[in-house]
Amino acid sequence: MFEERRKKLIGSLNAESNSCAAIFVSNRELIRNSDVLHKFRQESNFYYLSGFDEPDSIILIRPNHTDEYIMFVRPHDPEMAIWVGPRAGIDGVQESYGANAAFPIHTFVEKINELLSEVDDIFYGIGSDQEIDGIITNYLSARQKNSHRGQKGFSSLRDPRPLVENLRMFKSDDEIKALKEAIHITDKGFQVAQSLTKPGLYEFQIQAALESEFRKLGSVRNGYPSIVASGHNSCILHYTTNREKLKDGDLLLIDAGAEYDYFTADITRTWPINGHFSAPQRYIHDIVLEAQQTGIQLAKPGATLDEIHYGVLGVLVRGLIESNILSGAIDELIEKREYQEFYMHSTSHWLGMDVHDVGDYRNQKKAITLEEGMCFTVEPGLYLSAENHKISEEFRGIGIRIEDNILITNDGYVNLSKNIPSSAEKLEELVGSAIN
Repeated sequence: MFEERRKKLIGSLNAESNSCAAIFVSNRELIRNSDVLHKFRQESNFYYLSGFDEPDSIILIRPNHTDEYIMFVRPHDPEMAIWVGPRAGIDGVQESYGANAAFPIHTFVEKINELLSEVDDIFYGIGSDQEIDGIITNYLSARQKNSHRGQKGFSSLRDPRPLVENLRMFKSDDEIKALKEAIHITDKGFQVAQSLTKPGLYEFQIQAALESEFRKLGSVRNGYPSIVASGHNSCILHYTTNREKLKDGDLLLIDAGAEYDYFTADITRTWPINGHFSAPQRYIHDIVLEAQQTGIQLAKPGATLDEIHYGVLGVLVRGLIESNILSGAIDELIEKREYQEFYMHSTSHWLGMDVHDVGDYRNQKKAITLEEGMCFTVEPGLYLSAENHKISEEFRGIGIRIEDNILITNDGYVNLSKNIPSSAEKLEELVGSAIN
């Protein structure tokens, strides 16, 4: 799988240049506090190309060379292995990760002159790593300065990340399998969270149950911090404090995704804490659900995320008019963006290794058309702040979002998360089922 991805990248590089090399840098370990580190997660492009899950590493790809795929890694260290476990080391990345050659990471400065001396175009993303940025720019500056002395200059410095990101937009069968498993695990976590929901618990207790199920089923980490937002917190888009007590009569919005084999789900559901929607809550929930289903049904090859967004907007704005939150003609309210006080985000984003995955949304200001293999979310919401006294009191403090994960097929779409209940009736049935 990783070799095939590198071959595709090499094809893209060859289409750009007859003489080039591409450099990718791993993530570094990050200090949490004192001498304690955050748990390491590899930079997604780096892992996509290598499958290598260690920090302080560099990939060098040189199309049309004998040693086409070179890695710089931390050498094996018997003393450190006692404390934190073994490293792959120089031999390990050649034996297990497909490197044609490998060198200690500390030799990168001295080796690049030898390895890049005959290359015209250097593909490296400035901003990838501050230290490596300096090494690359100093090397290229010296090379240009010495070009009049017989050393070959270079033609260009370009960013290779868009080439990888274009590949990542189209999911392979193996990648779709990983996404499906991440969604399946997320489904099971939501079931547990729903079954335990009741007034008097705390948001973090529901989060603990949700994420415990993720771990039990093989997800070693979340794709992003879980949003477990009750009551007025549901109107905060990226609320992750998760400390308030669940109150009778309030809603609970959970936006969470298990990560599996470096691919993440991204699911949102909103349900009543006491197991019964009030009439205003049910009305807003059903408007959001109708909007979402309208948007999903627009998904197909040749369509755009803009079309899905505007399909969703039409339903949401109609619902806001019918509930006397907005007044006027639907098209005019959309044109003037009067809805943004209650729906302030886009309907969709790409999904894959990153929750907000890489890939362009527009090409020369024109929306990218959907193609087979693309995966994205459809996640409309309405957020009626408790502090907004322009709306009827019965609607204040209601925040509802519903989110599913969509894959474009050759003739339409598949809702990968369709088995996760979203209807009000089913949610009411599930809430508190472990208690009742």
